[in-house]
Amino acid sequence: MPMTLRKCWLACLVLLVPTAAGAAEISGVPKIRDADLVQIGATRIRLGGIDTPSTDQLCLNTKGERWTCGVAARDELVKFSGGRKWTCQTRAIDRRGRTVARCQVDGQDIQKWLVSNGWALAYLRISKDYEADEKMAREAKAGMWQGAFIAPWDWRVRNKKTAVLGAVKPPDNARAILLASASGPVAPSPDCTIKGNVNTSGECIYHRPTSRWYAKIKMKIAKGTRWFCSVEEAEAAGCRETRR
Repeated sequence: MPMTLRKCWLACLVLLVPTAAGAAEISGVPKIRDADLVQIGATRIRLGGIDTPSTDQLCLNTKGERWTCGVAARDELVKFSGGRKWTCQTRAIDRRGRTVARCQVDGQDIQKWLVSNGWALAYLRISKDYEADEKMAREAKAGMWQGAFIAPWDWRVRNKKTAVLGAVKPPDNARAILLASASGPVAPSPDCTIKGNVNTSGECIYHRPTSRWYAKIKMKIAKGTRWFCSVEEAEAAGCRETRR
């Protein structure tokens, strides 16, 4: 590689991957959108090194009953944060333009708190910093670990072969219950009312409650329908908005 080209390539790498020493600091009281997605000022921040259930995600409790673990994770973070100021160290920018960061409140690592309380999983493909905290939460049957659930990264692309996790052996019908609830006739939470379906051409289409066809779409897993909590989530799943 010619020296000039090599220098240019190395310079680009430095720009794309911020170092810990040069990472930008963002601080302020956040608006909490999801348990791992917040906004401070105009900056959208994705908590790095972990993955939390989306607000449409459902889990099973110790009795095998469905509960809105995604909403619970977000609400528990809101209570923990208590309107206090966060300090976040930027790590990178993801493909959706969000700032990936590690955040603290009063000196306490927020990602560590989420994982150790069972509201998030350590995202081991990216970082092993929270692996021990996840093990502790599993042994304590905290948060999602109290019953059965699907890993957040699997929930977003779930199908009939998706693995079910739990502190103990999940019920034999856990997968069927969780998959059916995701596409059942009733929205999993008041925050998740966007309907997604597949048209005759095989395209995934999403419909907001104001859509002309919204009321006519019947939510049944056999028809490939599913609920979304935001336009961003629907588009991330490869869906486009209906033209009517």
